[in-house]
Amino acid sequence: MVKLTIDKCLNERGMTRYELAKRAEVKFQTIDRYYKNRVVRYDSYILDRICAALECDLSDIIEYVKDV
Repeated sequence: MVKLTIDKCLNERGMTRYELAKRAEVKFQTIDRYYKNRVVRYDSYILDRICAALECDLSDIIEYVKDV
């Protein structure tokens, strides 16, 4: 299973979802879905915007969790 860890990155930076949405120029509702892992299909454009706003790599906000 693929899991987004945007919450950890935001906590480390002391940033809110609202601030991320503004910096990434992405709607808050979209950021909120990614933050809460309620995304079925990941949009590379959105992931790119999030990484640019957080100044991080894709591997910092996404992880693979093996199903048991």
